[in-house]
Amino acid sequence: MDVFNKATTKLGPIGQYAKSIHGYWTFPKLEGEISPRMKFRGKEKLVWSLNNYLGLANHPEVRKADAESAAEYGLALPMGARMMSGQTDQHEQLERELAEFVGKESSYLLNYGYQGMVSIIEAMVDRHDVIVYDSESHACIIDGVRLHFGKRFVYPHNNMESLRKQLERATKITNETGGGILVITEGVFGMSGDLGKLDEIVAMKKDFNFRLLVDDAHGVGIMGPNGRGTHEALGVMDGVDIYFGTFAKAFASIGAFVASTKEVVFYLAYNMRSQIFAKSLPMPLVIGALKRLELMRNHPEFREKLWTVSNALQKGLKERGFNTGNTQSPVTPIFLHGDPTEGANLAFDLRENYNIFCSVVSYPVVPKGVIIIRIIPTAVHTLEDVEYTLHAFTEIKANLDVGKYSSGQFVNIQV
Repeated sequence: MDVFNKATTKLGPIGQYAKSIHGYWTFPKLEGEISPRMKFRGKEKLVWSLNNYLGLANHPEVRKADAESAAEYGLALPMGARMMSGQTDQHEQLERELAEFVGKESSYLLNYGYQGMVSIIEAMVDRHDVIVYDSESHACIIDGVRLHFGKRFVYPHNNMESLRKQLERATKITNETGGGILVITEGVFGMSGDLGKLDEIVAMKKDFNFRLLVDDAHGVGIMGPNGRGTHEALGVMDGVDIYFGTFAKAFASIGAFVASTKEVVFYLAYNMRSQIFAKSLPMPLVIGALKRLELMRNHPEFREKLWTVSNALQKGLKERGFNTGNTQSPVTPIFLHGDPTEGANLAFDLRENYNIFCSVVSYPVVPKGVIIIRIIPTAVHTLEDVEYTLHAFTEIKANLDVGKYSSGQFVNIQV
């Protein structure tokens, strides 16, 4: 059997539809400056699919810092991995400022969030340890857990009674193996928008001996009174033992960081394989992140504007009878009932007739009979954008309810 055979016979749950969806539903091309309005297939769309929460992607000071640092240093410096030849004062400065921002003793930069989370988990546990994690954890957490040679237990999403039972199971095992327990959850869950119950999890430390790792990719920069993260919003900054944040969301860049005690961060720096054997984060990204962090700290109005738009959107949707789940963050899911054909027609109608570009997912990404529209508000959207979208969604829902999307009349896409 040739390993290449799967490329034509086993394309995967999404890949099997690639010929009909590539370039439109998957791998679409948004063109122009990053903003609420960009071009898709030559037409301007109102875009609700970019994680540019604070609008920093095209902030003049950010663009200036990015451009000047790229001109001064290029994209190659520093050349080599941090451990060998890629260490700089600027990398260390950013790490100090990030640690202070999220309330930890120390932090360490990561080239990518996905790789970084996988590597954090792999480095922190061995076969004697037990991992307990939330069922709706991001794929990077799932892939990290898969590398674990010891026991791992999953609890239903945010089900604290089940978590307690899994901790009881884990404690019995670690009492025999001499290992420890690592609980993993998210601060803001990126699809549903609800928060991990960090306060309730931290409270369980009085009954169990475990460490808590939180992926706050969607929370850092926007959650809490100072934007320091979901652990600040829930009043448990000290209770989170390892804090992970990414630059791909509110920072509007690339890269990530992990923060904890000095000892844990030093240990990770010497044991995270994805960082030991990878080139250091390029200087323009480091200097650009410093500027972004400065703007986050000094301009709370960006965060206030984000929440003004988010609250108006979510309030308007609920008033019109839409189900937005349990979101407690700007992430705004809209749950509808329908099959994949209806989901495709609905999304096509939104894009082509209402000029609204947002993520629409249906089976097999979500359970059969479910359609989820996922909207990401930003600080650079306007209340007029919200009103237009609410009007469009009201009409879209009416079309879905009367079965208009059950036929193929809208789906005639040349890709």
